[in-house]
Amino acid sequence: MLTYHLQVYWWFIISLLGAILVFLLFVQGGQSMLLSSKRNRMQISLMVNSLGRKWELSFTTLVVFGGAFFASFPLFYSTSFGGAYWLWMLILFSFTFQAVSYEFRSRKGNIYGTRVFDILLFINGCLGCVLLGVAVGMFFFGGEFTVEKGNILNASSPVISRWASTHGLEAICDWRNLLLGFTVLFLARSQAAMFFMNNIAGDPILYRRNRRTLLINGTAFVVLFLVFLAVLLTTVGYRSVSVSEEIVMFEPVKYKFAFNYIEMWWCLIALVTGVVSVLYGMFRAIFSVHWTKGIWYSGAGTILVVLSLFWVAGYNDTPYLVSITDPASSLTIVNSSSTQYTLQVMSWVSLLVPFVAAYIAYVWYKMGAKPITPREIESADHKY
Repeated sequence: MLTYHLQVYWWFIISLLGAILVFLLFVQGGQSMLLSSKRNRMQISLMVNSLGRKWELSFTTLVVFGGAFFASFPLFYSTSFGGAYWLWMLILFSFTFQAVSYEFRSRKGNIYGTRVFDILLFINGCLGCVLLGVAVGMFFFGGEFTVEKGNILNASSPVISRWASTHGLEAICDWRNLLLGFTVLFLARSQAAMFFMNNIAGDPILYRRNRRTLLINGTAFVVLFLVFLAVLLTTVGYRSVSVSEEIVMFEPVKYKFAFNYIEMWWCLIALVTGVVSVLYGMFRAIFSVHWTKGIWYSGAGTILVVLSLFWVAGYNDTPYLVSITDPASSLTIVNSSSTQYTLQVMSWVSLLVPFVAAYIAYVWYKMGAKPITPREIESADHKY
């Protein structure tokens, strides 16, 4: 029983990290706007330097998210990261483009010019959001893999997880995963527009353009999210049923995720509250003459919505990664977790999370206490 409680606790930690990561993807959303011909060089510099104050937070959160998943649910890590490696390698390469670009974009001796690095940031902004959405989409729509734990005793081939021959490319071709990926992209672009409205001052033309960008991308996000939600709530999910201590069966259930929202009422409350908060932030930022707080309402709402999605994906006897090839190989928070000892040790370490979060909040505040202005860009010794 203690082990199960620890598994539930660590799925909550994973959910929280994933939710924070989706919020921080506004950095990628902002990067996807850098190639617009409607913005001059100073406006592009303002946007890049505004994002440059925050890009390390999204990158670090991604790394911590992957590390926490590896430590708490290693079977998922070996199955997904080790099997669907083309998907994860594309994500890794796109984030490498981001790190290189912020490091060298404005460095002295840059022979390529800023435009080349702006293109790399654009690639990361688009691919990073879409592909991460595709990866999370597999939590709801499954993947093509098999798990045979008995192979660990096979000295010639001790591989317990095998993916489809396309190794993750098939997930990118699933329209439902792509639907979630583009939903994440337009959410990130919408939040980036609100972040610029909050963090850049002294350029009323750029403010108005960001408000127009928010209107277009916010509308696209709302439409895509409603379609995704309709697909999710009507899809066939699976439920794990224990036959004995060692045998677990997975039976298909129509409207499984809809039932999860009904049976776990706190998930439904988080979803509705989050949606209302996101819409409030967007609508007020669009229709107010000058209102800069939209990013905070939208950000808090995003975290609540993503938390609810992770919860319905992993709780209530729901396998969070269904095997389309062999449902018996599906992964749950029970059959894919670390040992009780490992989870206990990690739980003690996780008590430091509030202090780390407080430090991040402090750094965020100090780095963004004053909105960035054109004058600051012109006089700054260090800029991205």
